[in-house]
Amino acid sequence: MKSYLQNYIDGRWVDSKGGRKHQVINPATEGVASEIVLGTAEDVDDAVKAARRAFESFSQTSKAERIALLQRVMAEYGKRVPDIAEAIATEMGCPISIAKTAQAGSGMGHLANALKALEAYDFSEKIGDNTVVREPIGVVALITPWNWPMNQIVAKVGPALAAGCTMILKPSEEAPSSAAIFAEVMDAAGVPAGVFNLVQGDGPGVGTALAKHPGIDMISFTGSTRAGIMVAKNAADTVKRVAQELGGKSPNIILEGAPLDQALPGGVGGVLLNSGQSCIAPTRMLVHTSQHDEAAQKVGAMFAAKQVGDPLAEGDHIGPVVNESQWNKIQGLIQKGIDEGATLVTGGTGRPEGHETGFYVKPTVFSNVTPDMTIAREEIFGPVLVIMPYKDDDDAVRIANDTPYGLGAYIAGDPAKAKKIVPKIRAGAVFVNAGGLAFDMPFGGYKQSGNGREFGKFGLEEFLEVKSVIGNLPEDAIPAEAAG
Repeated sequence: MKSYLQNYIDGRWVDSKGGRKHQVINPATEGVASEIVLGTAEDVDDAVKAARRAFESFSQTSKAERIALLQRVMAEYGKRVPDIAEAIATEMGCPISIAKTAQAGSGMGHLANALKALEAYDFSEKIGDNTVVREPIGVVALITPWNWPMNQIVAKVGPALAAGCTMILKPSEEAPSSAAIFAEVMDAAGVPAGVFNLVQGDGPGVGTALAKHPGIDMISFTGSTRAGIMVAKNAADTVKRVAQELGGKSPNIILEGAPLDQALPGGVGGVLLNSGQSCIAPTRMLVHTSQHDEAAQKVGAMFAAKQVGDPLAEGDHIGPVVNESQWNKIQGLIQKGIDEGATLVTGGTGRPEGHETGFYVKPTVFSNVTPDMTIAREEIFGPVLVIMPYKDDDDAVRIANDTPYGLGAYIAGDPAKAKKIVPKIRAGAVFVNAGGLAFDMPFGGYKQSGNGREFGKFGLEEFLEVKSVIGNLPEDAIPAEAAG
């Protein structure tokens, strides 16, 4: 069992003031994986004070200084990828093969793209005789989830550093160890004291204290829509900026006549990756009525063939879901699909054969799903795919948009036909015959999937405030950093 019983505040590892121990359960064994101390509002206050002191100097650093800092962070991060991957596999159940590549690798990808964005970014712009200057917004709180720990941490920390902000990170208490290792990375890279602070904790305790704190200028939150609403409400009294990346129920439109052997595997892989625990997973597959039954048979065979197993073993299998609460929620939704009349193609309730211990879920496919069914509307966050028939392209668009979410959407088939559909889809990202994220493209949602954008220069701009300098000042009157 690994122990991370301190917070990282003002460049030092320090004991919590009044916190309590919290054990993280290994979802594969149901034993204890690690332990942390859940912090307190007093810990948050100490971190905010440190960040505010550090902001005075760090906000005035040059682009060149921050470029050098990001390069050092990248060098140190690369040394710790195996440790980060092991922590993720042990605490949230992602198989080690994926934890070493997509999970830990995403952190390096976001650092590289933050660096690239900073190198190219112009922090000032002339408009006639006047100047628009972009400056760091201040002290930011970063609240991140358990499902892609490093992806969401570094997608925020990278651009916040590039912008010249100081920060307090609160990772999920379900997968906290990789964040503690990341704090060690920041320390080894020589990040100035107070620029980066880590306070472990839960949402009601540390999360609420961060959202309400008057010394914090911005909250960047990734998590459920329910929790995001609470963050926004708690932040409202201090009128701080709130950027949110929330839930999703992404449609995957298989265009009429698309060759199914080419069109289906990408969507299947997107759902099964990370045991379905991805906010942008294409969990609603929309298939023309003429191909619905064939698609259901082929997708069902792919899901039935997917192995589940030990996340610490190399291989192409999927691991368990993160905890017992999530397992119970998924079981309830699968049963709801059966009760509401969807056709169970493969999978179902209960654990897969041979996995009596651990929070393993049978890879499950439903067909003949209608838009009013619970499994078509609620985010399941497990290896569960629903197949929904549509009559024509307009019907497909209507079904795709019939959701409170709008994070992602997928289209497979003729690109010329897809081009006509893309403008009609209400989502922050549309993937056309493509599966993976592009870390230099804006990431974020419409509707109840949130607001704001992350990744690359778009993530950098979320952490900047805009200032108008009115008057024809000489060039050397504008601070060197603002001049780019």
